[in-house]
Amino acid sequence: MDKRVILIVMDSVGIGEMPDASEYGDQGSNTLGNISNKVGGLKIPNLINLGIGSITPIPFIEPAINPSANYGKMAIKSKGKDTTTGHWEMTGIILDKGFPTFPEGFPADFIKDFEKRIGRSVLGNEAASGTEITERFGPEHEKTGKPIVYTSADSVFQIAAHEEIIPVDELMKICEIAREMLKDDLLVARVIARPFIGQAGNYTRTKNRHDFSINPVSKTLLDYMVESNKKVTAIGKIKDIFANQGISESFSTKGNFEAVTKTLECIKQDETSLIFTNLVDFDMAYGHRNNVEGYAQALEEFDERIPELLSTLKEKDVLILAADHGCDPTTASTDHSREYVPLLVYGSMLKQGVNLGLRSTLADIGASIANYLDIEVELHGESFLKDIIK
Repeated sequence: MDKRVILIVMDSVGIGEMPDASEYGDQGSNTLGNISNKVGGLKIPNLINLGIGSITPIPFIEPAINPSANYGKMAIKSKGKDTTTGHWEMTGIILDKGFPTFPEGFPADFIKDFEKRIGRSVLGNEAASGTEITERFGPEHEKTGKPIVYTSADSVFQIAAHEEIIPVDELMKICEIAREMLKDDLLVARVIARPFIGQAGNYTRTKNRHDFSINPVSKTLLDYMVESNKKVTAIGKIKDIFANQGISESFSTKGNFEAVTKTLECIKQDETSLIFTNLVDFDMAYGHRNNVEGYAQALEEFDERIPELLSTLKEKDVLILAADHGCDPTTASTDHSREYVPLLVYGSMLKQGVNLGLRSTLADIGASIANYLDIEVELHGESFLKDIIK
């Protein structure tokens, strides 16, 4: 079998504030460290064995004496701290200018035009926590059929609607209209459909969320791979983040467990050169909701599946675990945080326990994948393969 890479993004699992965190209001953020401190020590023995405790000190975590993976931490070189920016950077794009954000809501004239296009007035149009604004406007939304529009500190235009009031198909069409209209100075990274169910005081988001991202601003590793007849399999919201560009096949999943299960199924097959998986629950279900205990449990549940992942890998497989930004549930903010992210690289073709140090950009991941798979690319990033290949 040919060489293959499995890249799993532990969405929002940051490991400490970056030097410019204060510019983003994220002083003191340390998603993994603060969670471990809050719960009195995370029970993540398999991640520790791989080397996560060797990257940087984590409260109540004793580093492995001989880590089985190679480890390091990575800075985000692009401006911003959103999902799109992080994932794009991993595949070779560094953004000099962050996507626009709208802390005061979107311009009134845009909202007026948007309402005309969709044939409905909207509620909200403010920066808010998704769960909070849904509870606040949910009853009025149910009475009037007006969708709830909101944003956050990230570059997003989010539309929440009860599935029994605005069916999912119609919500998706509304989001497509928003995506088409949001351009130039309003070019947000993502339009997000946020369907929910339930009654006032007990609304629950469903798994029918969908992200409408802009197309990557230049070629990514994924494009180069497909052009080189290498198959790229996207699992979770990867397809949405890249607007399905440079992707050979994709699988939508509902939650971390299903995403890991689908990843394992794909590893057992021999057709794909890159399996690219996003584990969304850390961020969506726990980070943004400041649910420390839930985040901790999700980390521990993922840790329990790592032996299964490792035992399924084939001889020429390389497994990379990383993250795209932080989302510290212990801070007052419910938004993403500007943090370093972990890097763990494991495979039988590789050395073990090499400290890859502080990488200046997430793009080193894409450069290393291209290097390992023998693909010629013109992308940002420096390969770390020479330091760890046997």
